[in-house]
Amino acid sequence: ETMNTRKLANHISEHGSVYTSDVVFGVLEKFRSCLVEMLLESKRVKIEGLGTFFTTLENQEGGCAKKEDFNVQKNLKALHIRFMPEGEQEMNISSREFIKKAEFVNAEAFAGALVEDSGSEEDDGPTGGYTPNPGD
Repeated sequence: ETMNTRKLANHISEHGSVYTSDVVFGVLEKFRSCLVEMLLESKRVKIEGLGTFFTTLENQEGGCAKKEDFNVQKNLKALHIRFMPEGEQEMNISSREFIKKAEFVNAEAFAGALVEDSGSEEDDGPTGGYTPNPGD
């Protein structure tokens, strides 16, 4: 069963909360809109005890040869919203694609610049070429 926001708000308010379900619903809706806003600004959002929300980019195969030639409409395949549960480490995640993308995000965060494709033919990842830092 998937709980919608209204049902979750009702559930929370039934657990001895001083807030009515309408107030809880309003807070959850504000959380949702603010979460999206922060993710679109390339910020990670950590909810203590739950985990961290963040975004990753997926480029079209082949990428782009030069930074100047990068075009979002042409080269960007997808913008993904990711979630990493608290306490998990990237190396313990079982999904190979998630690990590739998480490493990509970490490289971006530490470098604060561009990630350049090495040109290696062994790279089978979904990204390639230059990828702009989404925060720039």
